[in-house]
Amino acid sequence: MSGMWSTSCSVPFGINGEATVDSDETEGAGPPLTVKSTATQALRQNFAGTVLSSTATLGRALRMGTEAVVLGVRDAVGLRFQVHETLTQAWFLIRVTALPSVLMAIPFGVIVSAQVGNIVSQLGADSMIGAAGGMGVIKQGAPMATAMLLGGAGAAAIAADLGARTIREEVDAMRVMGVDPVQRLVVPRIAAMMLVAPLLNIAIIFIGVVSGFTVAVTALGVTPGSYWDSFGAFAAPIDVWVSLVKSMIFGFIVVVIACQRGLEAKGGPRGVADGVNAAVVMSVAAVAVLNTAITQVVTMFVPLRIA
Repeated sequence: MSGMWSTSCSVPFGINGEATVDSDETEGAGPPLTVKSTATQALRQNFAGTVLSSTATLGRALRMGTEAVVLGVRDAVGLRFQVHETLTQAWFLIRVTALPSVLMAIPFGVIVSAQVGNIVSQLGADSMIGAAGGMGVIKQGAPMATAMLLGGAGAAAIAADLGARTIREEVDAMRVMGVDPVQRLVVPRIAAMMLVAPLLNIAIIFIGVVSGFTVAVTALGVTPGSYWDSFGAFAAPIDVWVSLVKSMIFGFIVVVIACQRGLEAKGGPRGVADGVNAAVVMSVAAVAVLNTAITQVVTMFVPLRIA
């Protein structure tokens, strides 16, 4: 009996007393999995899943936006456009973004003028503060500030509203009654955003330039005449038009993403909160990437020159 036990359970040991395994038994096995390799693989899978999910969500949002534009044009041609609902949504967006736009435009204009003024004053070009600060506000500051406000306050409000309607099954009830939710809910909000975005952009441009002028004259010692002369020498109407078009494009992206996340909310109040969070994050990220592409294209075809 003892011979059988020693035969079946014997394990070969090496010189140092460590257990050894024959090479034939481990020849077909792969490298041992470590904690580091497992964590790296999980991180890669998570990153790939996040990228694919975000791309799919953006694709569904753009498809819904295209459908909404087609429906809106059809309603406008057929004189069935929801003017009252559009104005109601536009007033709501103005109420939630007007005060934050003022609070954002003033420090932005002050910071741009102060930073640019410190640099150009060391170069002996104090008269160029108006051109540098004003063009910075018009070309980049105002469109991005508009997008951030609409993506923060506007997108959150729209996603929360549509998400709550979806959770309460109001959207499903509309489909049962034969009412298209995109036509009834999304089209007026897109039209309202297209109306509010350029208004906010103009307000931010005005407030940002005036605040920058105030800082340049009072703190940096720039004469008012030289400030406006340099600003007028470089600023052109095409710059303002490009800024307005950028704000409208950003507003369209923001509202489409917000509507899509709101209509796809599920899981109760937690789903509404997740939809609002996703709408804000995705809209800001999409606007940042799109602004880089638009800036490169505009720089190629509309270079900066003296007006």
